[in-house]
Amino acid sequence: MTKLRHSFLIFGILFLTISCSNEKEIDIENNSTIYFGGDILTMESDRPVYAESVVINSGLIVFTGSIEEANMKYPNAKKIDLSGKTLMPGFIDGHCHFAGFPGQSVGAQILPPPDATVSNIPTLIKVLKEWATPENVEFTGWIFGLGFDDSVLEEKRFPNKLDLDKVSKDIPIMIIHISGHFASVNSKGLELLEINSNTIDPEGGIIRRVNGSNEPNGVLEELAAIPYMPIVLGPKSEKAMMTFLNSGQEMAMSYGYTTAQEGRAMPNTHAFLEEVAKQELLKIDIVSYIDYSIADSLLRTEWNSSSYTNHYRIGGMKITLDGSPQGRTAWRTQPYLLPPDGAEKGYKGYPAIPNDQDVIDIYEIAYKNKWQILTHANGDAAMDQMIRTMSKVQQKYGKENRRDVLIHGQYVRNDQLDELQKLDVIASLFPLHTYYWGDWHEKLIGDSLVNFISPTRSALDKNLKITIHTDAPVALPNLMRVIWTATTRVSRSGKIIGEDQRLTVYEALKCITDWSAYQHFEEKTKGTLTQGKIADLVLLNKNPLKVSLEEVKDIIVMETIKNGKTVFKR
Repeated sequence: MTKLRHSFLIFGILFLTISCSNEKEIDIENNSTIYFGGDILTMESDRPVYAESVVINSGLIVFTGSIEEANMKYPNAKKIDLSGKTLMPGFIDGHCHFAGFPGQSVGAQILPPPDATVSNIPTLIKVLKEWATPENVEFTGWIFGLGFDDSVLEEKRFPNKLDLDKVSKDIPIMIIHISGHFASVNSKGLELLEINSNTIDPEGGIIRRVNGSNEPNGVLEELAAIPYMPIVLGPKSEKAMMTFLNSGQEMAMSYGYTTAQEGRAMPNTHAFLEEVAKQELLKIDIVSYIDYSIADSLLRTEWNSSSYTNHYRIGGMKITLDGSPQGRTAWRTQPYLLPPDGAEKGYKGYPAIPNDQDVIDIYEIAYKNKWQILTHANGDAAMDQMIRTMSKVQQKYGKENRRDVLIHGQYVRNDQLDELQKLDVIASLFPLHTYYWGDWHEKLIGDSLVNFISPTRSALDKNLKITIHTDAPVALPNLMRVIWTATTRVSRSGKIIGEDQRLTVYEALKCITDWSAYQHFEEKTKGTLTQGKIADLVLLNKNPLKVSLEEVKDIIVMETIKNGKTVFKR
């Protein structure tokens, strides 16, 4: 692949009668841009603070304040009238999987309404058939799509190999569940993955079988599926890679992302991001958290850094302790009210790493090396495991300023929030569940518990530092919808799921700007419109603080500015 190169020009210094400092000042004036004429929300305080203007130069914020003072200090600056729109810091998702954005944007659109149209298996088959053109199949060699949801499908089951064989028996097919923890594969796909009647279930995963036999039915759970996903979805040519990257980046920027997280980088994932970074193809910052199984090697490379190289860096390690609550693989202390197919009464999900000592060993590696660690835990049993193992490691190594993060925490108990606060763990919670799966969770865990999923208000009241996230491509990377769900807690059916767990709109915005910057150790450079910080900005058509809660989800990103340069504009 052709590497993009920059040429550098060296200018001689011309000594004039005016001073160098004056010359520099003139350059700043001439090259600066003043934004004014709208709501400029700085996100600097615990309550809304507005500025009349913000001035940027050379990728940095150089002034916030009155328009009169901005005009006086920078008389020759370019002036941009916001025309009543709202300018605020660029968005930082508390947790997502950026490497999955290309697959979501390029693959078959198999999400359910309102994001796409797949509400039953016949429609799923139709969408996959229509997508499976030779040009599309050429991207990876597979027919693929991300986001089917068995809880919404009319059949209330996972599509199996027989369903997918109706799309094609000759071309391999993999479709990924909306949780990102399951995949359904056709017969050809199982053949290529070498999964058959003799294949045993891996630790932390299940190969679902045809009833009464060992024959795989095409549905793969957790570690029987996840390791194959980046392999299957990897672009197979330079052209495909560019299509994937451009499409994924465009999607992210269209939703106001200026910093995105790759929340579980596997070998292929990091290799892809490293390659596009080396070629200077990234337009926004990407911070990766490497799966614990390969972290020991990759976190010892130059990519593990507090600063970005061509918009990419490794931020730390990721460990996964259980699965998906909506997929019923989250590890609980109480049985699911509705067990999944093939499970017996009393089923509680299962751990990804059954042995506590193995978890302790993983945490110790991170603590010894001062690597930040993200812990995926959804069920309360998984969080019990996280708390008791991390507590032992902290007793040995101390807390320091680690900013370790709980990812998701759907079924966290109230008492566990207290323990997480003692451990100085940041809780990155997932309030999108209240809309997408709140009604489903009610069937799985009951009325009394469902109102405590994603307990953002309780976490804040207990003085935990929190963020919120999309977990995209689990859902679209639509951060305005995240704000809406965090503040309304409305389900698909219109039911309020945990009214007492609502955030204010301003708190929710803090979660994807200032507080998320802190989570990533970037609070000195990002998250607020403060003089000296990077000019990462997003322009919205409306002010989320000045519209009804119902209107928040429909707010549109008009422009995304990264390092002072427009990277997306409608």
